[in-house]
Amino acid sequence: MTDLAPIAFSPWGMFLGAGPVVRSVMILLVVASVLTWTIFIAKSVEFLRVRSRLHKAEQALEQASTLDLGAADTRHGGIAHVFVMAAETERRRSQDIPDDSEGLKERIVLHLERLEAAEGRRLMRGTGLLATIGATSPFIGLFGTVWGIMTSFTGIAASKATTLAVVAPGIAEALLATALGLVAAIPAVVIYNHLARQSAACRAQVSDLTALVMRLVSRDLGRMQALASSGQVVRLGTRPMVGE
Repeated sequence: MTDLAPIAFSPWGMFLGAGPVVRSVMILLVVASVLTWTIFIAKSVEFLRVRSRLHKAEQALEQASTLDLGAADTRHGGIAHVFVMAAETERRRSQDIPDDSEGLKERIVLHLERLEAAEGRRLMRGTGLLATIGATSPFIGLFGTVWGIMTSFTGIAASKATTLAVVAPGIAEALLATALGLVAAIPAVVIYNHLARQSAACRAQVSDLTALVMRLVSRDLGRMQALASSGQVVRLGTRPMVGE
């Protein structure tokens, strides 16, 4: 009596024993899992740097007394410097509009809101792939399982053998695709939610920067109005010189 060859039920053995369709599904799910962890590491490092940079910018704007000083203190770059320069640019472009403090504030707020929204979209860049992986991986794995079971049943019907030793390997290989789908999907969903919370925290810091910039703008406009009421001629958007 001929001894049957031992059946390898390790994940690698089941992968090698699977059909081409199921094997392709497994490879796709493994790639998706690798992408998930790559995005997690990259975005975690990015958020760590962004939050540190935003914290430094917030401290600089807190200590600045004028918009010009805020621009100097944030000259290292980042979204804070972009905000300050946007306010400075709008103020300079409004020099020919007399007595337009409220209008200037409104235009600056609108510009800063657009920049803030763009920064929020930039922070969430790359996380959409995690949502796609988390939503589709279980169904991709299920497709591989269904296809593998169909192939197994076809082989059983062709060989006319219904023993457990014949049925078990094919079903086990098919179920491995579902397991890989869950392995890819569960971390993707958890990581997506974690990165979404990190992004929300960064967006809150960006909103704080917007408020700080607008406080500097209001402070500068208040000084200009005080100089104008004292009899000095000051045009909106100009810097009053010492000794005028």
